[in-house]
Amino acid sequence: MGRRPSRRHPRGLAAAAAAVLLLISAAAPGARAQEEVEDEHEFSYDPRDAHGPAHWGAIKAEWANCSAGRMQSPIDLSHERVTLVRALGYLDHAYRAAGASIVNRGHDIMVRFRGDAGSLVVNGTAYRLRQLHWHSPTEHTVGGRRYDMELHLVHESAENKAAVVGVLYEVGDAPDPFLRALEPAIRRIADRQDKEEDVGTVDPRRARGRASVYYRYMGSLTTPPCTEGVIWTVVKRVRTVSKYQLELLREAVHDDMEKNARPLQAVNDRDISIFRPKPHKHY
Repeated sequence: MGRRPSRRHPRGLAAAAAAVLLLISAAAPGARAQEEVEDEHEFSYDPRDAHGPAHWGAIKAEWANCSAGRMQSPIDLSHERVTLVRALGYLDHAYRAAGASIVNRGHDIMVRFRGDAGSLVVNGTAYRLRQLHWHSPTEHTVGGRRYDMELHLVHESAENKAAVVGVLYEVGDAPDPFLRALEPAIRRIADRQDKEEDVGTVDPRRARGRASVYYRYMGSLTTPPCTEGVIWTVVKRVRTVSKYQLELLREAVHDDMEKNARPLQAVNDRDISIFRPKPHKHY
C-alpha cells in the first residue's frame, strides 16, 4: 500500500473536525472496561475455527456487535483517511505507580491494577487506568503495515465508559524495559489459565512512554462482546521489544492463542484524526 502524507486542512476546518469528534465521542454509547471477555474457551482467533473471528457475532446474542457493528476495532490507520487536528492537544494523562497483579486469561496476559494507577482525560472526562494487556501481532495497522506487538492500556470513566491507549512495537535488539520487569511473573503463570499473581507495585508510565503524536478515532473492544463507544488513542511512535520477550508472551498463553490479533474491521467512513505538535520555528 502506497504511503501518502496526511491531509493538512486549514485551521478552521481542523477546529470544526475536532468539534465534530468531540460531539461523536460524547454521544456514542460507551463500552465498559470490565466487559472484555475473560473465558477464551468461548472464542478463537483461528480463522478456520467455528468460533473464529468471523463467527464471534453468532456465538452469543450479546456478541452481535462483533458482526453487525459499524464502529468496530481494530482498523487500518490509513494515511489517505487521516486528518491533522491539532485542536486535540497533547495527551492529558497522569499515571502513577500502583499495586497490581498479573493474570493469564488464556487468550492474553493482563496486568490488573488494584490501586489508583492514575487516569487519562479526554474531552474533560477522566478515565481511570484499570488494566493493560498485549496482543501479537498488532491489531491496528498504520498505512497497511502490521507490527509485531500491541499494548493496550484500558481505562474506565465514572460512567463506565472505556478509553484505550494502544502502543505499537516492533522486534529489535533492545528489550522493552517495562515488560522486562514482569518477565519472572509471566514465566510463573505460563500455561496456567486464570492464574493470578501479585506483582507488587507497577508503574504504567514506563509502558506509556513519552511520544506525543497519536491517532484518535471511535471504535470498539477488540474481543467479544465487541461493544462500541470506545475512544481509541494509538501512539504513532513504534517502540522496540526483543524477540525473546515476544516469544515469552506468546508461549505463556494457550497454544491456539499465540497470535491473538483480531482481523481489521471496516472503517465505514469514520473520522480518523492525528495530533501532531506544531513544528518549532527557527529564526
